[in-house]
Amino acid sequence: MGVMNRIMNFIGLQEEEEIIEREQVAEHHEEPETNPFEARRNKGNVVSIHSQKNMRMIMSEPRNYEDTQDIADHLRSRRSVVVNLHKARQDQAIRIVDFLSGTVYALNGTITKVGPNIFLCTPDNVDILGVISDSAEADNL
Repeated sequence: MGVMNRIMNFIGLQEEEEIIEREQVAEHHEEPETNPFEARRNKGNVVSIHSQKNMRMIMSEPRNYEDTQDIADHLRSRRSVVVNLHKARQDQAIRIVDFLSGTVYALNGTITKVGPNIFLCTPDNVDILGVISDSAEADNL
């Protein structure tokens, strides 16, 4: 039908605006209204449960508060980060943990202490299972 309309338009028997209007009306009538979920089901799409093939865990040793921006960027990119605060001063380490706690809270993630001055920060797509007890508490038992 498109070729015939172009020929008629070239000869001058039909205006181009009429062709566009007819095609738009034809497009609206050709599309049956269906539920988008039914359309997906009918196509037989298969969704992989391994949606992220390149899962990465980042290891970080921040020495001062300015280094925490990089850690927050990794968390925003949905990567887990192990933060080792052994090389940071005590006052800087407290600020870093406070900042990272706010970051993981805003991203619905978690922050977990896995050792002395070592924290695991994870986004919401990572589940942490199990508990690591503090060595001082384990010695008392």
